[in-house]
Amino acid sequence: MSNPAIGVIGGSGLYEIEGLTEIREVVLETPFGAPSDAFICGVLDGVQMVFLPRHGRGHRLLPSEVNYRANIYGMKQLGVGRIISVSAVGSMREEIVPGHIVIPDQFFDRTQGKRASTFFGNGVVGHVQFADPVCGELSAALYDAAKTVGATVHRGGTYICIEGPNFSTRAESNIFRSWGVDVIGMTNLPEARLAREAEICYGTVALATDYDCWHSEHDDVSVEAVLAIIEQNVATARNIIRTVVPQLAAAPGCGCGEALRYAIMTRRDLIPTETRRQLAPLLAKYLD
Repeated sequence: MSNPAIGVIGGSGLYEIEGLTEIREVVLETPFGAPSDAFICGVLDGVQMVFLPRHGRGHRLLPSEVNYRANIYGMKQLGVGRIISVSAVGSMREEIVPGHIVIPDQFFDRTQGKRASTFFGNGVVGHVQFADPVCGELSAALYDAAKTVGATVHRGGTYICIEGPNFSTRAESNIFRSWGVDVIGMTNLPEARLAREAEICYGTVALATDYDCWHSEHDDVSVEAVLAIIEQNVATARNIIRTVVPQLAAAPGCGCGEALRYAIMTRRDLIPTETRRQLAPLLAKYLD
């Protein structure tokens, strides 16, 4: 069996990597509806790659409109074993300067319940461990790759995920800072939760674009400022991906691929046939 593919979820241009060959588009339907867009599949240094624009090409979807379940389910269908999330964030710390990169190791959820955050339900109950929400092995490799390409990178930290699409008020921004978070974004939850349920390694390359609105000596966050920094950092993100892929050619050595081993609570003979069918890519090895 070939090693798992590497998935990349982020902006539309991330798949424009030198050396990517055999490029093709794959359109999928899932039991949870349509993913954000067609998946872009290719091969880089002999490694199968799967790219997906999180907000759709042309940035058509709000953070709360992204079909996270369909996106992760589609990655699983395509044989992805690791997901690299490339995400724009606001910095909540002086030392994380716009243009820097953060590889967070924790998340704090401030979304508002609008986003489906689990594959379970419809007759099957499961509870996965999520104390450490990213793959340590993948995150370490991303950090090393960022250093290799000359990026200023911070290892570890907490990503607070807000609902959006509006940015924070000044009061919210200052309260979030008092909680000790490091960066703020709108997309990595429930994405990371679903990746864990799908037994896919997950790591984030967070591109700091601004100081949110807490910093008295900097302009408040704006779309114009965010886009300007993102444009500068897209090339860096592509270089990180290009550098890390050869290191990820072998199968993962972490435990992410067995996250469901002890998670399913429902008695197997009581799980509905249709639920078994829908969740087969995730659960089959534990139900057969």
